[in-house]
Amino acid sequence: MITTPDALTSLKPGAEWVVHDGVLTWLDAVQTEPTQSEIDAEIVRLQAEYDAQAYARSRKIEYPDIGDQLDDLFHKGVFSTEMAATLQAVKDKYPKE
Repeated sequence: MITTPDALTSLKPGAEWVVHDGVLTWLDAVQTEPTQSEIDAEIVRLQAEYDAQAYARSRKIEYPDIGDQLDDLFHKGVFSTEMAATLQAVKDKYPKE
């Protein structure tokens, strides 16, 4: 759930403000306070952006670790000759015990 602080941080990076009991107090003397409609629109935009990435968050937790993926590629001979030689040199330098 995207919140007012999320929207404020996005709209006015580095600005000084506090939200207490749902009430925004603008403390920044440099940046102007956004309107409530600007905040509401930013919440909607950020939520849509977050929702659009649901598939990526779901995939990430189910993908094998990147190291396991790369090790599989190495063992299947998919890397270039140069990369395979580099990886093999590291494996030879630090063998499994």
